[in-house]
Amino acid sequence: MSVDFDNLSTMTYEVTDRVARITFNRPDKGNSIVAATPLELAACVERADLDPQVHVILVSGRGEGFCAGFDLSAYADGTSSAGGADLNGTVLDGKTQAINHLPNQPWDPMIDYQMMSRFVRGFSSLMRADKPTVVKIHGYCVAGGTDIALHADQVIAASDAKIGYPPMRVWGVPAAGLWAHRLGDQRAKRLLFTGDCITGAQAAEWGLAVEAPEPDALDERTERLVQRIAAMPVNQLIMAKLACNTALLQQGVATSQMVSTVFDGIARHTPEGHAFVADAREHGFREAVRHRDEPMGDYGRRTSGV
Repeated sequence: MSVDFDNLSTMTYEVTDRVARITFNRPDKGNSIVAATPLELAACVERADLDPQVHVILVSGRGEGFCAGFDLSAYADGTSSAGGADLNGTVLDGKTQAINHLPNQPWDPMIDYQMMSRFVRGFSSLMRADKPTVVKIHGYCVAGGTDIALHADQVIAASDAKIGYPPMRVWGVPAAGLWAHRLGDQRAKRLLFTGDCITGAQAAEWGLAVEAPEPDALDERTERLVQRIAAMPVNQLIMAKLACNTALLQQGVATSQMVSTVFDGIARHTPEGHAFVADAREHGFREAVRHRDEPMGDYGRRTSGV
C-alpha cells in the first residue's frame, strides 16, 4: 500500500532543524491505532531515513495523550460492522477481527498472526530505522500505544504520564514483546502480572524512559534532547545505533515478538476473552473495561486503554 504524504489520515510529518517530526493526529480518539497507523508510521520513518537533511526522528501525539491503544470500542460493542480488508489489500486488524469473530466458528491462529504481525512490523520501524528515534509521551501511553513507544531508541515522558498494558488483565498480550528487554524480567513481570500502569517518573526510575520532566517542561526538554542528537554527524549516529541494537537482537527480540503476537491472538480466544466481548456487546465497551479493571482497585483504573 502506497502512502500519500499530503493526505495522511493518522499522523502528520514535517522536517525542521534536522528533526523529522511524526505526530499522531487523531486527538478526538486519543490517537488510537487503526489499520492505517502502522503503514503510515513505517512510511514516514522510511522517508526520514532516506532524507539526508534528517538526523533524528521524533514521534509524539496531539491532544490529551500520546496513544490510547487500538481503536476498538465501536467493534467490541457491536456498533460497527467494519472489519478491514482482506490480506490482499489493506492491513487487517486482528483485534477487531477477533471481536467480530463468533465463539462457535473456527479460529485460525495463523491468520490472526498474519494480521497482527503487520501492525508490529510497522511499529518496529522505529527500532529498525537507521537513524535515532525518540518518542515523547504526555498524558497516557497505554496498551497498543506501548507497542509503539517501546520500539524507540529514546523515550522521554512527562513525570505524570501513565504508561502500561491494562489488557493483560483479560483479552491481550503485548504483541511487541519488548517489556522484558526494556525493563528486565522482574519489573516487566510486575507490570504484566497485574496490568498496572506506572508514571513517567517511575518509568525513568526503572530505565524505561531516559528522562521524566514536569509536564510543563516536557516540550523544552524534548527539544533539548533531539537537538543534541541532531548536532551529531549522521554516520556516527547510525553506527552507534547499529552497535547498540546488536545487543537487543542477540537477546532475541524477533523471537519475543513472534511468540507474543501469537499469544495476543490466543488471549482473545480464551473463555475470559469471549466473556469480555460478550460484556462489551451487552453493556458497551467502556463498561466492559470498567468491569475488567474493577477487581484490581484504583491502581490502574484511570488508564484503561486496549
